Amino acid sequence: MTETRPLAFSSVDPGDFEVRTFDDEIRVDQLCTALLLAVRDRLLADGTGDPVEIGTICRGADYFLREFVIAECGDNLFRLPPERVRQFAGHWYIVRNLEPNIAELAAILAGICAVYHVLKDEGLVDAARAEEIGTACTELTWYRQRIDDFWDIAGDGFTAWQAACPLPPQRS
Repeated sequence: MTETRPLAFSSVDPGDFEVRTFDDEIRVDQLCTALLLAVRDRLLADGTGDPVEIGTICRGADYFLREFVIAECGDNLFRLPPERVRQFAGHWYIVRNLEPNIAELAAILAGICAVYHVLKDEGLVDAARAEEIGTACTELTWYRQRIDDFWDIAGDGFTAWQAACPLPPQRS
């Protein structure tokens, strides 16, 4: 198995992150790993946090990007619809985790925000998209309520809970 090396931001072509087929998904997953290593290295070089904190940031973004954005939605992470953050944090994360909790989710959201800030600084994501994604990452009160409401579901209440924050349509 070969070691994944960080991408040089200057060599990143957002078009390379399009997911149309299963082979694309595998390729983009590997590109995403290399991109996140570059983000990690950039954050370490900037001295914006200690290595453990930066590792946590990148791990959170990795989960969101590779498991939800790429594998579940098939989205290009550079053209990410900002509502994907709410769909992830307010629904997908909650139903896909054994014990969803706001502390873990807050760490993931901080990672998403930090990664999109770096991508904006590198000119790979426009400022408006990065700001919308960042804003969606700060809605912790709403996400906490979604988790609490999930645990309080009784009877056929799941349908109403699901409708309040629906997931994107299944890709074919």
